[in-house]
Amino acid sequence: MSMSIEVRFGRLEDLEDVINGDQSVADHILKWKLENQEIILAEENKELVGYLRLEYLWSKYPYIGLIIVNPEYRGRGIGKRMLEYSQDYLTSKGLKSLYSSSQVNESEPQKWHRKMGFEECGILNGINSGNIGELFYVKKI
Repeated sequence: MSMSIEVRFGRLEDLEDVINGDQSVADHILKWKLENQEIILAEENKELVGYLRLEYLWSKYPYIGLIIVNPEYRGRGIGKRMLEYSQDYLTSKGLKSLYSSSQVNESEPQKWHRKMGFEECGILNGINSGNIGELFYVKKI
């Protein structure tokens, strides 16, 4: 793992990079998330190499809406570092669990979740395009 990787909350000046990297969410929502510490970034030499977007199910339960590491940076512990950063923040707010999910047909994300200590807690069938289900996980933090 490179020591030159910095993990931090996104800031408003990151908005353009965040919008370019996460086109599944409206720009104004991404701006709000940056202002409210719901986006965590990993950078190497000021280049964005990883991204984690927090959501809150029912405005109460923290959920990883998206975590992604650029392909050439995978396997270096960057996803784990962003996860740990989010967990430290959430526990400082008194939260005790973190949720996440992956499509039922995505074996690599499923392996990652299990390796990071998540446990399966349910499935929503047919929620994704192509009628693919979503497998949900929970992790005690």
